[in-house]
Amino acid sequence: MSTVAAPPSLRERALQSIAKLPPFSPVLNKLLASLSKGDIMVSELADWIEKDTVLTGNVMRMVNSAAYGRMGTVSSVRHAITILGTNRLRNIVLGLSVCNLLGQLKLPAGWSSKQFNLHGIAVANMSDLVAQNMAIEYGEGAFVGGLLHDVGKLLLAVSCPDEYAAVITEARRDHKELYDVEITQLGFSHAELSLKVLEQWKLPLPVQTAARFHHNPDADSTAPGLTPLSRCIQIGDFVVNALGIRAVTDTGANGENADAVMILQALGLGDKADRMIDSFNKDMEALRSVL
Repeated sequence: MSTVAAPPSLRERALQSIAKLPPFSPVLNKLLASLSKGDIMVSELADWIEKDTVLTGNVMRMVNSAAYGRMGTVSSVRHAITILGTNRLRNIVLGLSVCNLLGQLKLPAGWSSKQFNLHGIAVANMSDLVAQNMAIEYGEGAFVGGLLHDVGKLLLAVSCPDEYAAVITEARRDHKELYDVEITQLGFSHAELSLKVLEQWKLPLPVQTAARFHHNPDADSTAPGLTPLSRCIQIGDFVVNALGIRAVTDTGANGENADAVMILQALGLGDKADRMIDSFNKDMEALRSVL
């Protein structure tokens, strides 16, 4: 007598959906691989970008946007690198490439790829600014960690749309943290799924760990004596929410009435806070032109 296999659990369905994520572009493959190597050469980065005409056009449009108020036109990728720096431009191109990848997903009604990507790249930018101004463990991973911290939410939206919609509805109705409702209703969180995606993509271990613990960095014991990267991303997320660039799943329970500058000042950043917000706003204005 044959037995009928039990249907996969929600966790299994979510994990299986990792295989359904769109394939990487050649540039994204190279950018992700380069994160484990540290610095890369100007010529190497320029060659990668220039092989993708759409990406090259977006980089040129962004760097020449009114947000930066430059005198004269930036006319080449190499010129853009000399202005922005290799690591910064790598982060920007990584952000644009990931947003393009995730924008290909077919999401359920009520989900906006553009809003999700805007929040992710905003958290990436703010986390990177925090890492530049505080002693953060593996601070060079702050941008990519912030960019991908919520990718587990996409897996849930794609694999378990009805169940996850119910979780979001409860969190909004009762003004609860979405993370807490996930644990209660699903038995696992989007942060755990984000970890699994970043494992699959072979990102550096500190970035994987930061994604896993960005909601509870007190449980992150990977950086004794330093502020863990997970805390940096939590701060970035909180500040971005306070600035009104909220996630598509936002419940209003995190930073609803917070002041972004006061959050940064409370971390001991003093007069750096205003400059960080100004720098963030300038970068986001430029990025909005191509997202």
